[in-house]
Formats: sequence, C-alpha cells, structure tokens
Amino acid sequence: MSYVGPDFDPPQPRRPRRGPMTVALAALVPGALLGWVVYEAVGGGSGGSDRTASPAPASRTAAAASSPSTRSASPADDGKRSPSPPATATPAGSGPLKGKVVVIDPGHNPGNFQHAAEINRKVDIGTNWKECDTTGTSTNDGYTEARFTLDLAHRLRALLQQQGVTVKLTHDGNSPAWGPCVDERARSGNEARADAAISLHADGSAPGNRGFHVILPGSVHSGAADTREIVRPSHDLGVRIAGNFVRETGEPASNYLGGGTGLVTRTDLGGLNLSTVPKVFIECGNMRDTKDAALLTDGAWRQKAAQGISEGIVSFLRQS
Repeated sequence: MSYVGPDFDPPQPRRPRRGPMTVALAALVPGALLGWVVYEAVGGGSGGSDRTASPAPASRTAAAASSPSTRSASPADDGKRSPSPPATATPAGSGPLKGKVVVIDPGHNPGNFQHAAEINRKVDIGTNWKECDTTGTSTNDGYTEARFTLDLAHRLRALLQQQGVTVKLTHDGNSPAWGPCVDERARSGNEARADAAISLHADGSAPGNRGFHVILPGSVHSGAADTREIVRPSHDLGVRIAGNFVRETGEPASNYLGGGTGLVTRTDLGGLNLSTVPKVFIECGNMRDTKDAALLTDGAWRQKAAQGISEGIVSFLRQS
C-alpha cells in the first residue's frame, strides 16, 4: 500500500530528533512492546493494504511503475472485463479447524499496470468514492508489491490448509487480469461468510521509515458501510496477528505509524468499510527502506511472515 491514492492518506511526519534522556527511554520500548503484543496474541488480553504512506516516484501511478518482473495481461484481453469470478477456493483438509473459512486478499494485482483506466474508475466505499484499485509500490530494485503479496498469500494458504481451513483468495495473479476492485475484495469475504479475512500488503513510505503495522477497521456507519459488528473481533484478530508476526519475523513495529504499537485504526479503506466479517490489513514492512526491502525480497523471511500471520489467524479461529 504505499502512496497517496485509493485508500491511502499522506504519511505522518517523522518525529524530531530526541535528546539523550528520550533516546535512552526509547531503547526500552521495543522489548516492552514485544512482550505486550505477544501477551495479547496468545490470549492474555481482553481482545475484542486501502493504505498509508508517502509517495514514491513514478512507481505510484497506474502506468509508470511497470518492471520487467511484472506479469503482463493476457494478449486476448481487450481492456473490457466482466464481473469478477468468485474468490478462488481450495478444499480443506481434515485438520482441527475443518469447517472454518478464511479469505486471503493479496493486495493489488500484477496486471494492474496494464489496466490504468479500469483500476482508476471510482467505486462506492460507503463513506465516499475511491479508485477501484491501485498498482501498489515496489522496492527500489523493482520487486513489486503485487508479486510480494501473491507469494505471501500462497505460503499463508498452504499453512492454513494444514489446519483444515478452507481458504479462498480474492484473486490469483492473472485471474482476473486486473483488480478486483476494493468493493469486490470486501464482498469476497462477505459472500464466503468467512470466519476471518486478511488483506496482505507492503508499504511504500520514505526511506528510514520501517517496520510492520496491522490496520484495524474503525467504527463506520455510512451508506453501504457498517463496521460496528466487526470492530471488536477484528481488533482481536489484528492483535493476535501482530503478536505472532513479531515473534516469528523479528520485524519491529512501525516507527512512523501506530505510536510503536504496530496497530493502526482507519475508517477510509473500502476493503474494511464494506466488510461484514472480521478483517484486517497487514503492511509487512516498507519496500522503500533498504533494511525492510532486504527482508521482503527474501523467500525464507516471507515464509516466517506467513507463519506468523497463520499463527495469529489460527489463534483467533480457535477461540471464535
């Protein structure tokens, strides 16, 4: 999620340089945060991408950020598109969570670069109108957010299936060739009557801004949007995911959003506003920061990320 555009707000400014005493105190925060979030994730607390970041150069526009690694649309695609097919479903196994349904939403789509007009059209998200979708961001070396989220979605799906969960994806790279729109992504979880849904992203903020954050739905009741029933369970889901993500990946909580908690509440995201099932977004790191980019582009780290997210979801499903 990464730039000013649909479901993105301008970034919060970085805090001014702190004095020696503040720095000393700040050094104690990560350990305390880790303990708190992990405590919440394993049930100690009461419980209960669309995006934020600074603009990157031309890679933020629908047409500009295409890289050699970006998947092209099918030659037969004439730029028109019928309604999106149902979310891709994978049969459940016989694990302990058989009967549970999770919808995974890989942020963006590798084909969005080829369909600027389609993804720029406005859709109703309840509180206002926003673009159907965006291209997403990329690392400075051209590894796109769309490729990252799709790879992570496949890893996460495999882990959840081992627990017997029925997993549905909102899209699978080139099917459909672009999108789906943010309202359709929300509808996929609603129509599946998912027990939990998650949208996977990586941010595109300024270099030096690093760390992950989980985005929780705020209370919205406007037009087609009514999140009042899902705010509390979504918070529980998000806290559990954040705690397990920290533990498995070692990735710190965002140093530019969320006040060091790794949790951010928003009311301007179509994927959350229109959801009727517990749902969160996760920004796994900042693709424009060299330290985070080194992790996001590493397959072994992405497996740890999938493991952490999976453990958070499984923890939520077991108590729901």
